Amino acid sequence: MRVAFFGTPAYAVPTLDALVLAGHEVVTVVAQPDKPRGRGKKLQSPPVVQRAQELGLSTRQPRGVRSGPFPTNYGQLDLDVAVVVAYGRILTPELLAVPRLGCVNGHGSLLPAWRGAAPIQRCLMAGERVTGVTTMLMDEGLDTGPMLLRRSLDIGEDEGAHALGARLAVLTGELIVETLERWPEPTPQDHALATHAPLLSKEDGRMDWSRSAWDLHCQVRALQGWPGTTCRFRGEPFKVKQTRLAAGNGQPGEVIEAGARLIVGTGEGALEILSGQLPNRAPVGGRDLVNGARIGVGEQFQ
Repeated sequence: MRVAFFGTPAYAVPTLDALVLAGHEVVTVVAQPDKPRGRGKKLQSPPVVQRAQELGLSTRQPRGVRSGPFPTNYGQLDLDVAVVVAYGRILTPELLAVPRLGCVNGHGSLLPAWRGAAPIQRCLMAGERVTGVTTMLMDEGLDTGPMLLRRSLDIGEDEGAHALGARLAVLTGELIVETLERWPEPTPQDHALATHAPLLSKEDGRMDWSRSAWDLHCQVRALQGWPGTTCRFRGEPFKVKQTRLAAGNGQPGEVIEAGARLIVGTGEGALEILSGQLPNRAPVGGRDLVNGARIGVGEQFQ
């Protein structure tokens, strides 16, 4: 098939590779514009563009898809289908109508659950044990189109957003290729069962030690990278990087073990801090936190 591929982050790269490996003619790759990165704020192309260039594919990075030359040029590509994975913009009805067979989206959840921009993180924050990928025909709504294929996978108890996202990215590529090969009969979503996964904010990362150990563990797993999970210790910000469930009881935020392990009480159960970061310090393991900061039993995380 003659395919246009829309995608921007690393999550979308396995799907681009899968399309090429399956023998589809990827006519163009569309991604968001380059952005400044790092301390030097140098412009850097998104991962999909970098991979497309390695594959020798044509790339486009329009600042907007509603006006300017892009809609006209895109309309002249004689496309069979467009594939969209984590592009980051909503396509207009005019763009959706360009490919002969329509536009297929690969979404990182079992729709109609977790429609929106952060399905992996929101699923983990909710403490779910199973997730997956859905391919669907796109319509004008946000992840509301009829479904084509769904595949599920189990979530590990300590699995974080990075590891889960990597697995889902591979599954998305596999399912997109299978969808284009089979072209199954579309199934409407049950909109009454929909849940939503809005963009993350810094506030999502604020820890509340009165919540259960499981809820906090899910929060830490979900928010690896940005925005991360933060609380306060000795009146200063403290970043909780990695945790696991632990035995023990104590008041919410109370240090109940400080030695080879750093264990903190919660509203229900206890949480071991496997890795954390004090202000102006590098992240270190729990034992090094205890020794370096001389953390004692009875101190309080807030």
